[in-house]
Amino acid sequence: MPKRRIVEISPLTRVEGHGKVSIHLDEDNNVSDARLHIVEFRGFERFIQGRLLWEVPVIVQRLCGICPVSHHLAAAKAMDQIVGAHQLTPTAEKMRRLMHYGQVMQSHVLHFFHLCSPDLLFGFDAPVEKRNIFGIINEFPELAVQAVKMRKFGQEIIEKTAGKKIHGTGAIAGGINKNLTIDERDSLLKDIDQMQKWAVDALDLAKGYTLDNLDYINDFSSFPSSHMSLVAEDGALDLYHGHLRAIDQDGEAIFDQVDYRTYTDLLVEEVRPWSYMKFPFIKKLGTHDGWYRVGPLARMNTATYIDTPLANKAHADLKAVTEGKPNPTTLANHWARMIEVVHCVEKIKDLLHDEDLQGKDLVVTGERQLEGIGVIEAPRGNLIHHYKVDENDQVQFCNLIVSTTHNNEAMNRALAGVARKFISGEPKITEGMLNHVEVAVRAYDPCLSCATHALGQMPLRVELLGPDGQQIDQKTRDLPS
Repeated sequence: MPKRRIVEISPLTRVEGHGKVSIHLDEDNNVSDARLHIVEFRGFERFIQGRLLWEVPVIVQRLCGICPVSHHLAAAKAMDQIVGAHQLTPTAEKMRRLMHYGQVMQSHVLHFFHLCSPDLLFGFDAPVEKRNIFGIINEFPELAVQAVKMRKFGQEIIEKTAGKKIHGTGAIAGGINKNLTIDERDSLLKDIDQMQKWAVDALDLAKGYTLDNLDYINDFSSFPSSHMSLVAEDGALDLYHGHLRAIDQDGEAIFDQVDYRTYTDLLVEEVRPWSYMKFPFIKKLGTHDGWYRVGPLARMNTATYIDTPLANKAHADLKAVTEGKPNPTTLANHWARMIEVVHCVEKIKDLLHDEDLQGKDLVVTGERQLEGIGVIEAPRGNLIHHYKVDENDQVQFCNLIVSTTHNNEAMNRALAGVARKFISGEPKITEGMLNHVEVAVRAYDPCLSCATHALGQMPLRVELLGPDGQQIDQKTRDLPS
């Protein structure tokens, strides 16, 4: 039996939720395998059963405190179908969109400035004491203030559309429960031009970092894959609604303009014994070739164009790097993420000038159905909510495929590739070595609370074991009390 060693990173740091990485070394210290483990069990798909359909859009938000709006809206879209609301009123549609753009903006800003910018600004090998948000505050105070104010603006939009900044109640089956008052609109408009300037500045930062380090970034973690997202009828980026489009590594369509309610005809969820998170794949391509990526970079690859001018120009710049072909580079997600921030701010600005937001017609209903499927582009990628109810309006079935689950195989491949580059042949564990592995996963902005039901906290303990199982080296990070 071949000798092996295992390095564990548990939990991953600067991601939402808890998970661990195991890196398998052979007797020559070369990486033979690397896996991302989701170690806690998620029970949402079970304990939502028996609840009334009206409760679902509020309950499912408890999956996560970072992207609750995404679950809120995906569930509400599913419930729209169940109550027969096939076409929302203009006020309801636009209020939900405004809520969603505020959510995507604040989530992307949080990830880029708080979780990823320490790596980009200080370097992957920088001391851990410096490579954090406090390091950013000390050395780039203006950038830190900008990040806080941008996220605050996004949260204020959520508060004014959903009723609360976290776990709101604005979207209901068939529509929305409030409109936007003139005072609320004006309070947001006074800051919108500053938000747009800061969004463009952040885009320039992400773009500049990517282009200045392009050779390293491509070598760090770049691999071909398929990509999937929602797109509008004309192929434009649409974060709230649309049809499913998937393309292969060359940009050729695998499927296009497919009604997302038929997702079970397109996708299969595979189970593997070492993780509670499933591995979706495109059915007609099979388990080996059918995996794909979702999220900001995948959306840039699948979208034909973006329907706001500043973001569309940025989209063209990104596409030019690969001469129009899908971009396969993991760290290009940061650039893509900031393009979406600019797009969201442009959309918010347009909507705030739309008088439909002050409309009084908020809810529609129709012929009751027993099944509903809601799909939205969450900050981290495609999000699917599927429900069946009985004649008493109680949920009998729930299936959720969250963005992080879609990206499961891609994250595993990214961390394995980086581990082979930076760990193979190394007998000692270093902080920089560990962080390179985490950077690869962190680029996907995984939300492990959404992908599983996380409980409690764990310290970080990494051990390097010899072929006989004896400890060669270990490092521990204690979480703050």
